[in-house]
Amino acid sequence: NSVSSATQDIERSIALLWDEQPKVGRNGLSVPVIVAAAIKIANAKGLELVSMRSVADYIGAAPMSLYAHVPGKAELINLMIETAYAGLYTSLDEPASQSGGWRAGLTLVAARNWALYQAHPWLLDGGNSRPVLGPHTLGKYEAELRPLDNLGLSDVEMDSLLTLLLSHVEGVARVQNNLRRVRAASGLSDSDWWRIVGPALERHVGQLDLRLSSRVGSAAS
Repeated sequence: NSVSSATQDIERSIALLWDEQPKVGRNGLSVPVIVAAAIKIANAKGLELVSMRSVADYIGAAPMSLYAHVPGKAELINLMIETAYAGLYTSLDEPASQSGGWRAGLTLVAARNWALYQAHPWLLDGGNSRPVLGPHTLGKYEAELRPLDNLGLSDVEMDSLLTLLLSHVEGVARVQNNLRRVRAASGLSDSDWWRIVGPALERHVGQLDLRLSSRVGSAAS
C-alpha cells in the first residue's frame, strides 16, 4: 500500500544519506558522481533544470542507469543539500570556540551560511518542508547551536534564536539572488534602472510627503 511504499522510500533515502550506497557500476556511475554532476548543473543553471535526464546527459550515461543508484529527483536533491553542507565547519566546536564568545560564534555562523548561498544559490530554491536527516545536516545544526549553550536560554529559545538568524541570512541571500536574476534578464544595472525610473517617478511623487523615506532610501541605496 501507499504507506509501506512511502516507508520504503524514506528508509532508502536515509540509507543513501548515511553512505549505504550501491557499489560503483561497471560504467563508473556512483552516488557521488551523480550528485556532483547535479550540483554543477544547479550551480550553473538553477535547481529547476536538474532532472535525472539532465544529469544523465551531463555524465554521458543512460537515464535509467541512474536509478540503480538514486531512486529519483527528491532523493537526489536531498543528497545535493547534504553534500553542500559537508565541510561547512572544521569541527562541531568551531562556532562555539571563537575568541569573541557567542557573538563571534553567531557571526561565523551567519558568514558561513551567507558564503554557502553564494556558492550554491540553488539552495534557496530547494523548497524542502522536511529536514534532510544526513550526518552533515545534523552536524550543521549541532555546530550552530553550540555557541548558544550555557547562556541561560531554554532549549526552545536556543532553537528559535538560531532559526531567526538563519532565516535572516537566507532572506537577504534570496533577495540578492533575485536581484541578480532581474539584472541579468533586463540587462540593466541598478544605477541604469534608477536613471530611467527616477525622472518618470519625480513627476508623480511631488504630491506626497516622503521626506523620511527619501532620506533613508537614498542613504541605503
